[in-house]
Amino acid sequence: MNPDNAPESSNQNTVGFDPAPARLTVGIVSAGRVGSALGAALERAGHVVFGVSAISDASVHRARTRLPDSEILPVEAVAARSELLLLAVPDAELAGLVRGLAGAGVVRPGTIVAHTSGANGVAVLAPLAATGALPLAIHPAMTFTGHDEDVARLGNACFGITAADDIGYAIAQSLVIEMGGEPVRVPEESRTLYHAALAHGSNHLVTVIVDAVAALREALSGPGLLGQQLVDDQPNGLAERLLAPLASAALDNALRRGQAALTGPVARGDAEAVAAHLAALEAVDTRLAAGYRALSLRTAERAKTNPAVIELLEGR
Repeated sequence: MNPDNAPESSNQNTVGFDPAPARLTVGIVSAGRVGSALGAALERAGHVVFGVSAISDASVHRARTRLPDSEILPVEAVAARSELLLLAVPDAELAGLVRGLAGAGVVRPGTIVAHTSGANGVAVLAPLAATGALPLAIHPAMTFTGHDEDVARLGNACFGITAADDIGYAIAQSLVIEMGGEPVRVPEESRTLYHAALAHGSNHLVTVIVDAVAALREALSGPGLLGQQLVDDQPNGLAERLLAPLASAALDNALRRGQAALTGPVARGDAEAVAAHLAALEAVDTRLAAGYRALSLRTAERAKTNPAVIELLEGR
């Protein structure tokens, strides 16, 4: 690597990179929910987000509200001026973007290039690493809504980081700590399993909660108590308020106590109650009942419960 081509703020050492980067000039591709939130966090840490790429109306709005001092520029212009180039694009677009940037030759040697994909490590950045960039995978283990709470939530989030060497890990660790997060080292070969576990524990949790709310709305439909809100299909209603304390306690117990947190008819081995649940759910939505059956079977396996419950859930 030619140190003469390195970014000015990269205080070069014998291997070409400073493990504790000072104030960096940051470019972001693109200003989506994740990119704009990380950009705001980096600016709070003292880095300068000079430019972002934004195509959709929503991305342009986020860029202008979250990063008002940043220019909206073409991708190549963002890449060419960056000391830290943050690629915050969907997983399916990342490899093509990297190949395009490498082919265009716009990323300077010595540039720190970090992507936010959970499923990918640093191998996907190989075309840019071959040109002298330092590749990092920095994935915030957090869901992003595009609203103000996104940046605040980063302070309680872990980030899965993967790098090509110890210098890269040191830089990634420093950047995450500066953003208020907790860095967690994820080996390259474990990125897919890491991502699958997070998707299972977060995305599928949303499905379970939304399904449960749908069943509760059906169960609570009709006249309510005097002065009480009627049940409708809008979020944050009576069904959600009924479920929220129970679901929050169950999640907290699971994280604090592990499998000992399992309760309910499946864990207790109550085949009669489970059969009644299935019948009631089938009457409302067969797909909802199928989801209950599948998750109940996994619960029964974990709890090593009454074999009759497992036979019922397997349809034997």
